[in-house]
Amino acid sequence: MAIKATVHKAALQIADMDRGYYAEHALTLARHPSETDERMMVRLLAFALYAEEYLVFAQAMSNDDEPDLWCKDLTGAIQNWIVVGLPDERLIRKACGRSRRVVLITYGRSADIWWNENREKMQRQNNLTVLKLDTATTQALAVWAQRNMALQCNIQEGGIMLTSDAGMIEVAPVVLHGKFGESD
Repeated sequence: MAIKATVHKAALQIADMDRGYYAEHALTLARHPSETDERMMVRLLAFALYAEEYLVFAQAMSNDDEPDLWCKDLTGAIQNWIVVGLPDERLIRKACGRSRRVVLITYGRSADIWWNENREKMQRQNNLTVLKLDTATTQALAVWAQRNMALQCNIQEGGIMLTSDAGMIEVAPVVLHGKFGESD
């Protein structure tokens, strides 16, 4: 018998002063059995950083043709394709051909090695943004993972602050390629 995904609920308040986006989201995250708390929380952070009306979690863990999050317009065209982790660069190139904008959020101890191996091919993609989160930040986020969470995300002048009952975490993504914080 297959192990089922664990359902996590997150009440997420976003105040993104840089983009003028203010909203509350009641999110349901299905954590795949092979997914860590760290990865799930990075997906949640990715949602907070790129939130908009039609952004949704996709099926990346079980379907290579889908990202972790995506936003489609009313015609079904993919506007934003967001991937978390260290994917095969061919998947990113394919995504760049399918979407108006692709965002890759890397993290973990192997992120620098992965970037050095893939930098040249990634830098050819004009519609790609690659961000790197430091390990201390993502591990601190993993500690916050619970079945029911209430989080606030404030973004101002490129600074990102997450707060919850557990405390506060400042997030400082390093831009490896592209631009972060653009409003399209």
